Amino acid sequence: MKLPRLPKNYLRIILPLFALFLILLFIFPRNAKFSYDYRKGSPWNHETLIAQFDFPILKSDEQLREERSANRSVEVPYYVYKEDVVTNSRKAADEAGLGDYSWLRPIIVSSMLDIYSSGVVSDEGVKLDSRAKKDPDAVLYIHKDKRVTKKPASEVLKESDAKARLLDDVAKKAKGANADSVLNACGIYNLISPNLEYDAKTTELVNSQRDSQISPTQGFVSAGQLIVSKGEIVTAEVAQILDSYKVEYEASMGYGGPKVLFWLGNALIAALLAFLIFLTLYFSNNNIFKERNKFYYVLFVFLLITIVTLIINKFAPRFVYMVPFTLTALFLEAFFKNKLIIPQCFISLLPLLIFANNGIVLYVIFIAGSLVAIYTFRFFNHSWMQFISALIVFCTMALTYFGFRMIDMVNDNPYQSILFLFVSSMLSVAGYPLVYLFERMFNLVSNSRLRELCDTNNPLLRQLEHLAPGTFQHSLQVMNMSDAAARAIDANPLLVSAGALYHDIGKMKNPLCFIENASMNPGGAHYHDNLTPKESAKAIIKHVDDGLELADKYKLPEVIKEFIRTHHGTSATAYFYNKYLNEGGDPSDVADFFYHGEKPYTKEQTILMICDTLEAASRTLKDNSQEALSQFVERMVAMKVDAGQLDNSLISIRQLCTLKQVLKDYLRQIFHERIEYPNRKTSIGRLGINV
Repeated sequence: MKLPRLPKNYLRIILPLFALFLILLFIFPRNAKFSYDYRKGSPWNHETLIAQFDFPILKSDEQLREERSANRSVEVPYYVYKEDVVTNSRKAADEAGLGDYSWLRPIIVSSMLDIYSSGVVSDEGVKLDSRAKKDPDAVLYIHKDKRVTKKPASEVLKESDAKARLLDDVAKKAKGANADSVLNACGIYNLISPNLEYDAKTTELVNSQRDSQISPTQGFVSAGQLIVSKGEIVTAEVAQILDSYKVEYEASMGYGGPKVLFWLGNALIAALLAFLIFLTLYFSNNNIFKERNKFYYVLFVFLLITIVTLIINKFAPRFVYMVPFTLTALFLEAFFKNKLIIPQCFISLLPLLIFANNGIVLYVIFIAGSLVAIYTFRFFNHSWMQFISALIVFCTMALTYFGFRMIDMVNDNPYQSILFLFVSSMLSVAGYPLVYLFERMFNLVSNSRLRELCDTNNPLLRQLEHLAPGTFQHSLQVMNMSDAAARAIDANPLLVSAGALYHDIGKMKNPLCFIENASMNPGGAHYHDNLTPKESAKAIIKHVDDGLELADKYKLPEVIKEFIRTHHGTSATAYFYNKYLNEGGDPSDVADFFYHGEKPYTKEQTILMICDTLEAASRTLKDNSQEALSQFVERMVAMKVDAGQLDNSLISIRQLCTLKQVLKDYLRQIFHERIEYPNRKTSIGRLGINV
């Protein structure tokens, strides 16, 4: 197998990769990584593990969830102690006119103070939820004198109960008197009112913060304590201790060996990742090394994903499911083809596999989502339809997650993880517009931008259709022909289609100069009738400069300008060049007959040059037979090759042969034979005369 060639200037490849290596070496984590693999229910296949340091045992997500649920099930109410109610009631009791029963006043005041010390609420009772009301140990909190005290709800009196208790207290001590009649007649009952007022705002605030007061740990493991023995089954309890040890180990343990070995290990990993990127590009599309902006963009996407992975893993590992790693595929899909996107996706997400907790699970989930995103985004890439693609990607990642959960490789909160994956899918839609920023940063043209340029309803193409309809139809035919050719030799169909639509826009500045627009001036003199061959050639050649001027005015991408600049290369305006020589012109003075553009160098530019020539010349064919069309294509391509117009092109001989065959088939489909329809015979009158 013949390996692809690299550019001669190797520094253009080596220096960016070396810079990537240095950045990776600098940003790689400095802490040790817990290197033991284990699964609940399986034997511990490593050496006996002894704790190297003290660490707390973290509660599992399920335990924390149960505690939060229990916390929320019972709401503890908060009440404010109203001192003014007690003061006013006592004052009123002291001043009440008891008449002959004034000797009862101390008894009444003492009972009232005792009742108020227990606390009085309205007859609705203490505001407890339905579950707390069934709990004999239910409590409430009372805010009094800037302090909060806890009181059993059973000790607090309703207003009616407080009055009954007052009657009972007075009746026991006021023997021989009708206590109820006295209390009622003197208005003492009316002095009893609630001195505990429900504080809804404080109740809601405090109960909402109770989750944060739950301790995340349970128990403690001391240094030197046995964690798990070799061959021991990893039970749920042992797995919980191992999880806690792993968290503490990775958070606080530095590298324990020689620093030189640590840096050497990081350097080897960084070098390996940089080398893998090089190999991926080398075997999938080595021409990218000649297009530095694309090369730098691939390195940038890899570095961006690596930095995001390391930051999330260090500061917020629980939110890793929420990160839209599938954007890696979409960022690459915007500018490249599948044969580069797919392997580069696998490489770009490797930091997730290497450094993140549950790296294998995360890597597989997001690789699956990325591959599906590449496929679905080709069908659902406009406006709201991107959300359809996001939903399909979410379903893929959710199914992959549940697959790992079924084999017990993840034991986190499934509801939270699925929610985070859903958010990740939606964020991929929100983050996709960054492509347009990267497009400007790296001077690239995305596939989305090319699709917009291929929309024949955009203003510049509508103007071309109006001012030069023949040229517009010619451009459409060249676009269709170029698209078929590009697909056959693995070129970029979108790019060549956009180039075909705009390659002749300069003709709309002087449309009558070109034969395809002659119908706009029916019966009038032809534009070139009174011009010399040189003047005619200059007028025709000028459409390239006019096209570049319009491209600048309408801010067309540089890659489209290259099609305008190269579609004629440095060839001659053959008709007027030959006419000039046939009329006795000086062969040494023919510079004005040659285009001053550039020869095509990409496959797409080469396709456009050949298709443009074939489409225009095919209109002069008299013989449309299969053999004649085959000879015609061979002759036109040979003319370009002999004139040196393909000298700089990246197209191979094999691709050129494939291209010729595709164009022959295409022209046969256009110029296929048709049946000549006979005239219908009609009869006139009864005589049966045929007409």
